[in-house]
Amino acid sequence: MVPQPHLRTVVVLAAGEGKRMKSTLPKVLHPLLGRTLLGHVLSAAAPLGADRTVVVVGHGADQVRAHLSEVAPDATPVLQAEQLGTGHAVRIALDAVPDGAGTVVVINGDVPLLRPETVGALVTAHEEAAAAATVLAAEVPDPTGLGRIVRDADGRLEQIVEERDADPTQRAIREINAGIYAFDAVRLREALGKLSTDNDQGEEYLTDVFGLLRSAGEPVAVHVAVDHVETLGCNDRVELATLRRLLRDRINEAWMRTGVSLLDPATTWIDVTVALDRDAVVDQNTQLRGSTVVGAGALIGPDVTLIDTVVGPAASVIRSHADGAEVGAGATVGPYAYLRPAARLAEKAKVGTFVEVKNTEIGPGAKVPHLSYVGDATIGAKANIGAATIFVNYDGVNKHRTTVGEGAFVGCDTSLIAPVEVGAGAYVAAGSAIAQDVPPGALGVTRAPQRNIEGWVQRKRPGTVSAAAAERAQRAAEGASGTAGAASDSEAMHGGAKTVGGTSGPGDTATE
Repeated sequence: MVPQPHLRTVVVLAAGEGKRMKSTLPKVLHPLLGRTLLGHVLSAAAPLGADRTVVVVGHGADQVRAHLSEVAPDATPVLQAEQLGTGHAVRIALDAVPDGAGTVVVINGDVPLLRPETVGALVTAHEEAAAAATVLAAEVPDPTGLGRIVRDADGRLEQIVEERDADPTQRAIREINAGIYAFDAVRLREALGKLSTDNDQGEEYLTDVFGLLRSAGEPVAVHVAVDHVETLGCNDRVELATLRRLLRDRINEAWMRTGVSLLDPATTWIDVTVALDRDAVVDQNTQLRGSTVVGAGALIGPDVTLIDTVVGPAASVIRSHADGAEVGAGATVGPYAYLRPAARLAEKAKVGTFVEVKNTEIGPGAKVPHLSYVGDATIGAKANIGAATIFVNYDGVNKHRTTVGEGAFVGCDTSLIAPVEVGAGAYVAAGSAIAQDVPPGALGVTRAPQRNIEGWVQRKRPGTVSAAAAERAQRAAEGASGTAGAASDSEAMHGGAKTVGGTSGPGDTATE
């Protein structure tokens, strides 16, 4: 007979205020390398394939609900209007699924380092043992502030004691409650109805369920996590920073073991949602965030931030910032470039120093080497955009588009006033302001004739550094002119003697 799959319900406790965070943002919504604390917990529980996921919300409930609608729309938020303890929270959660049976998995919402494998091992051990309740435990170096696992003489779970209620002997125990449990749904419901508030905090402790079940002769168990780091929670911003570093190191190690080179892992921050291909190289001071994808053999960094950006194979991005961009295979970006959303570089395209690109397609082999703004444009293959070119895309009300054709050449210090098209193979003279289409193969020029007003500086800016410099230059020019005139007069006085045959000596002077 084929065993039937267990019915499973996941309950995430996310109602706490997190006072020590000192934040208007609910604690479970603080970000950590690509997900919120709550998002990491939901991700760890996802492989269980639970039939229902219930998230208990309280402080900042509207914010948490809005977040759930984005990251876990199938989860059911349940309001705990008054925080009366973890037992009370789970009772409210189960009221939302009154027909619930099978296994109930309860997880605190602030354990972002928890691995799916650990949650899965806890649930498997619980279900195989047919236990009424199983707690995830861990041996930690410093148990301060954590509930202790108290075992009997035979090593079986006797009770879970919160630190506030623990005696000195119990406080010396280093095996702690990780705040993650698996319960038989029917027996959990019965025990929850018997909880009291006779404790230091006057709350219904979920952990008291274990003592009640044990007293009733029901089997309870402890499953010990292999790595205690997974069970670390977060109560303030110092602990959050510690968790961020630990997660960074875990992510970086995993990528290096897949064949990605991280030249300075301590200054490389990669979100859990990022993907990198083999032989990618990530240099120091680099952040890869969101849905960023880096192709094989690409070079990223140093000093790069990529957000939701795709970088193709063998491309390079150096000392630049990109958000929502696409960098094609073999393309180059930077240093000091800014790619804004919908900036798309085709194969072997180039965006160079101090160039900003937004909502633009840059064709294969096309170049925008330096000091330019390119917005709302299409640039054809192998076109060249000279330095200090501005794509004038905004008229104060609407955005307009510019098209530069294949092989076109736009000279330096040019303004392309959209909507406008520079045809294939066309040239635009440096210093032009182009407001009308330039036909293919034509030269577009809008320069005004140059006019020099002599002596303007001395008349209009007397006494300035510029005026003094101009006067010195004019005197030097006049002196040079006088010397040239004297030489000419001397030649005339001496009959204009010349050398013959490239040599000159006595008696060789020619008189013509």
